[in-house]
Amino acid sequence: MYFSFMTIELKLSDDHRVKIFKALSDPTRIEIIRTLYNANKEMACGEVGEICSVSKSNASYHFRTLREAGLIIVRKEAQTKYTKLDKVTFQNYLPGFLETL
Repeated sequence: MYFSFMTIELKLSDDHRVKIFKALSDPTRIEIIRTLYNANKEMACGEVGEICSVSKSNASYHFRTLREAGLIIVRKEAQTKYTKLDKVTFQNYLPGFLETL
């Protein structure tokens, strides 16, 4: 019984790893992560998009991919969306990665 639970837990963890690496396989998303890391603060999604020279619709796609992988946290305040890195995910799955940017 315990083994089955561990197998499911490892499978979920592996699925999360796949999402993370797929999200990081795009140069634009790496640039978004780098921008957020260098800013070291929450930023408006539009501001990040401008810095990375990404159109609004394209930026929305990239932010969604990063959010679904657990790499960023997005919150909405009125009409503006703000984002920041989810450092816990980086610490758990990619320790030292952010420092290489």
